[in-house]
Amino acid sequence: MPPTPPPPAPQGQPTFAQRAQRLKADLIEQARRVQALSEASFEAVFTRNKPLADRVPQLDDVIDRADVAIEKASVALLLDATAAHATITETNLRLILTIVKINNELERIADIGVDLAALTRANTPGAAPLPTFPDTFRVMANSVIGILRDVSQALLHDDPVLAKVVLQSQHTVTAFKDALLRDAEEKISKSAMPLDFAFQLHEIAGLCEIVADHSTNIAEQIIYLTTGAIVRHEATSWVEVPSAPNSGTAGPGQKTP
Repeated sequence: MPPTPPPPAPQGQPTFAQRAQRLKADLIEQARRVQALSEASFEAVFTRNKPLADRVPQLDDVIDRADVAIEKASVALLLDATAAHATITETNLRLILTIVKINNELERIADIGVDLAALTRANTPGAAPLPTFPDTFRVMANSVIGILRDVSQALLHDDPVLAKVVLQSQHTVTAFKDALLRDAEEKISKSAMPLDFAFQLHEIAGLCEIVADHSTNIAEQIIYLTTGAIVRHEATSWVEVPSAPNSGTAGPGQKTP
């Protein structure tokens, strides 16, 4: 017996595919919100702009509400299809699963932005000025923002090639962080950097790495969505495992380009 196709939607009601694409559009808009929040968080920290930092939790409130709405709409779509005894194609199921997972990763990136903004310390009038952030830390932050931008573009354009570029970028951020922290440790040993400032730099570097990690998780989901390959992280590279034989994706042991 052939599979039961999704029943036609009542007149004036969107179809399953239309609802799924609406969800993806909502997810792309959520990615833009998270990008804006992350940029504001880094700007607040590096410019010591306390009013800007105080606005970041308000941006996160909007993201949290959208996160819940996307999650509920995804569940409702699958429940409606189940109630109608409809067969969901692999492509549509993969899309909904990917939306749910990416939605969760974006919400976590926004939470990191809130944590980052909380590190903002303004100069107090009459007190000694706070140390200047090393230029290299701003470069690292800009790299992380660039990774988040690239993964958002990969999602928008269903671009697995750009998603693979994001995967490789995480190692760069980790190497950058390790080098910067070694430099800070050396300066502490020479009494050339206050200890509390070094701790703040350590926190910022750690949060940068976490944002990069969540971004690569999103990149993995984009590759899964567009190719069906499941990406697994090994010590120094990512490996694509095809979801089915002869799928045209890299097999076990084959590295992503």
